[in-house]
Amino acid sequence: MNASEYKAFYDEVGVANGWDFSRVKCMTEGTNWDFYTEVTKTCAKTDLLLDIGTGGGEKILSIADSALLLVGIDQSSGMIETAKRNAARPDIRNVRFFQMEAEELEFPEAFFDVVSCRHSGFQASEIARVLKKGGSFLTQQVSENDKRNLKEAFGRGQAWGEADGAMMGRYVAELKEAGFAEIQTFEFDDTEYYETAEDLIFLLKHTPIIPGFGSSERDFHILRQFVTEHQTEKGVRTNAARFVITARL
Repeated sequence: MNASEYKAFYDEVGVANGWDFSRVKCMTEGTNWDFYTEVTKTCAKTDLLLDIGTGGGEKILSIADSALLLVGIDQSSGMIETAKRNAARPDIRNVRFFQMEAEELEFPEAFFDVVSCRHSGFQASEIARVLKKGGSFLTQQVSENDKRNLKEAFGRGQAWGEADGAMMGRYVAELKEAGFAEIQTFEFDDTEYYETAEDLIFLLKHTPIIPGFGSSERDFHILRQFVTEHQTEKGVRTNAARFVITARL
C-alpha cells in the first residue's frame, strides 16, 4: 500500500471497529514485554504525555493515572470518535483526543515530557520540536519479518521483500538527525496462536498484513491450506516480530 491507500484503509477500519481486536482469540508465547507498561515507567506524575497513533485510545486510557495530562492523536476521524466515546467516563479527567497528522503536530514547542508511538508512523523532527529538552521518546513498530509464514503462503504482505531491520535503521538515522541521543533498540519475535480460522480472517480483514485480503476467492483457499499446515494443539501458529526504539532529546 502507498500512503494514501493505507490512510483510506485505516479510516475504514476506524469507522468499522475502532481498531479494536479484543474479539480476536490469540495466545502469545515469548517476550514478556508490554509497551505501555514501559511508557508508565518513563512518566512522572507531573508529566505531559503525547501518544501518536492512539487508535481507539484504549491503551492510554488504561494508564491515565501515570501522568498529569495524556493527549492521544490519530489521523483517522473514526478512531478519534471511538477514543472520545471510550473516554466519556467520570473517572477520566486528564485525557484528551485530537485528529491530527503525525507529520504536522499542532502543539507548541517543548510542550511534552514524553512521546509514545505504537505501530504508527512518526516524524522525528516534529517529535523533537514538541518534546522538552531531556524528554523521552518510545516507539514500538512491526518488523519486516512479522507474520512470516502467512506472507510466504500468500506471496505478498506488509513490507514483503524488504530487508529485515531496514525500517528500524531508517528510524534510528532520522532520530539522530533530529538531535536525539541515548538511542537504544531491541527486537523480539514472539509466537502467536490464533484459536480459529475466523480469528485469523478478522485479523487479516482489519489490518494491512496481507493487502487486499479477501478480494478474491483464492485468498480463502490459501488461508484454508495455511490453517491446515500450521494448526497445533494451541491454535494456528504464526509470529509477531517487533522492534522497540527509545531515545532522549
